[in-house]
Amino acid sequence: MQNKLKSFGIPVLVILIGLGTYLSYESYLHVSTDNAQISAHFLMLSSRVNGTISKVFVEENQKVKAGDVLAQIDTSDYSNAKTAAVAQASSLEARVNEARVNFIRAQELIKSQAISKERFDKANADYKDLEAKLKAAKSLAEQAGLNESYTKIIAPNDGVIARKSVEPGQFVPAGQPLFGFVAEKQRWVQANLKETELQEVHIGQSVKVKVDAIDGKSFVGKVSSIAPSTGAVFSLLPPDNATGNFTKVVQRIPVKIELVNLTEQDIDALQLGLSAVISINVH
Repeated sequence: MQNKLKSFGIPVLVILIGLGTYLSYESYLHVSTDNAQISAHFLMLSSRVNGTISKVFVEENQKVKAGDVLAQIDTSDYSNAKTAAVAQASSLEARVNEARVNFIRAQELIKSQAISKERFDKANADYKDLEAKLKAAKSLAEQAGLNESYTKIIAPNDGVIARKSVEPGQFVPAGQPLFGFVAEKQRWVQANLKETELQEVHIGQSVKVKVDAIDGKSFVGKVSSIAPSTGAVFSLLPPDNATGNFTKVVQRIPVKIELVNLTEQDIDALQLGLSAVISINVH
């Protein structure tokens, strides 16, 4: 019986020792964590002007190109405001031209003392006043033109409409989020490493990335930046250790890992927020 136990126990012991050695060697070569997520440039698109939505041109999960019009606000009020502002500027421009001619004539007449100093000063003041009004009117006309252009909500880059919160006929105030937009060009991993693991981590080190949702494939990345603070520092309610209720917790430092050599299919598969496992080659 003892011989059987020995014959069974020795191989198990050898396997355990070998496994321990392998894990120790792996921990020496790599720093790994499963506290990581796929990230991308994500923003909420909103209108810069108030108005009623007349048309919506996209649906959720639709790919768009930079410059594509996503929605159109009714332009009637803004077109009328632009027309009035341009007309006001044109009228003032004619008056400025007339005032300029009068001022130039007054300059000649004052030399020969054919007019009084008061009349010259008035011609000069009228000219400068109208010039200032024309400058202001041109600024208003330019702003009116910009406001009219802002009635188009436009895709800032190539990307995907992740969320749509607007329908035709809806009144939207300036700044209200209308579309959730995920840019198409870039993906990276936000990994949160323990503070005790950071000593061997440096910018430029190669990284192997596996994504839980994508079986049988790993991605290549490199460490592109290391945060200057722990994640807790910028939390909504950062811990106040001065209160005396202190329990030491291993802090996490955000590390950005840039994914390289991605194909268009890879970008489509790497959806924002997916869980990932990363392994940084530190030796």
